[in-house]
This record gives sequence, C-alpha cells and structure tokens, in this order.
Amino acid sequence: MTSLLLKAEQFFNRFSDWVGALSAILLLLLVSNVFYDVVMRYLFNDVSIGMQELEWHLYSMIFLFGVAYALKTDGHVRVDVIYERLSPKKRAVIDILGTVLLLWPFCFLVADYAIAFAYEAYDIGEKSGDPGGLPYRWVIKGMIALSFACVLISSIGFLLHAVNQYLGLDRARDHAPFKT
Repeated sequence: MTSLLLKAEQFFNRFSDWVGALSAILLLLLVSNVFYDVVMRYLFNDVSIGMQELEWHLYSMIFLFGVAYALKTDGHVRVDVIYERLSPKKRAVIDILGTVLLLWPFCFLVADYAIAFAYEAYDIGEKSGDPGGLPYRWVIKGMIALSFACVLISSIGFLLHAVNQYLGLDRARDHAPFKT
C-alpha cells in the first residue's frame, strides 16, 4: 500500500511536470512571437493583427496551464501565516479538504462552463472581429476547459502528496537509502 501511494503520487507529478514543460515551451513561443512582431513593426513597418492576437493566446495558455504546475510545486496562493505554523498532519488535512471540497468542484464548474463556451464559439464560427485576426476562436476558448482538466489531474497528485504526508509516508520516502 505504501509503495502504491508513493508511485501514484509520482505518476501524477510526472504529468504535472509535463504540463510545466508545455508552459515553458509556450513561453519560448511567446518570446519568439513578440520578437518577430517587434522586428516587423520597427524595422519593416509591417503589423500583423494575427501575430498580435497570437501573443495574448499564448500568454493565456501559459497562465492557464501554469496553474497545474504551480499546484504541483506548491507555488499556488494560500494564507501561509496560519498554515505554516501547523503540524504536517494538520497541513495535510487542510490540503485534502481544500482539494476535495473547494478545488475539485471549482475545476468541474469552470470546465463545464468552458466546454459550453467553446462549443458556442465553434457552433457560430466565431473568429476575430479584426481584419487579419485569427480564425477559430473556439480553440483558445477550449484551452480553458483543457487547462482545468489538467489542474484536476495535477490536484490528484497534490491530494496524494497530502495523504502520504498525513500517513507519514513522505518521511519514509525522504529517509530511504535510494530516492526515486
């Protein structure tokens, strides 16, 4: 049982790491896009509305997918004034309850609305209102639902980490002779 819980946590952590790598790649694409846009604007006096829209699409995706990675790295926002003073078991209980009672319902709610939001954009063929803008607005709207699905999957790893912490398995892992 001990080994199974730790391996399950590692599995979900690898998924979260993959989402973090995706965010990093999107950041590189955003920097390249901005560089291209600046060079074209100031050296060639050429402006592309589509490339400017792509900037905010990439920025949105970095932020949306970055949330899943932030959850795994414990980089999310919380009130640390009280939380940090608690014992590891009490912190684990707060993390478990917060995940199940707050985070999961929020993920399901946002993903449900986001699916309808993206479907409506697809159904009406929504595209940019600007000439030369990007078509298929449903794609970026669909990223909302996909990113919250990623947060939900990452939260399973976060929950398993809290369960392992509550059961004291994280201390056994930290003191093992060969860490994986």
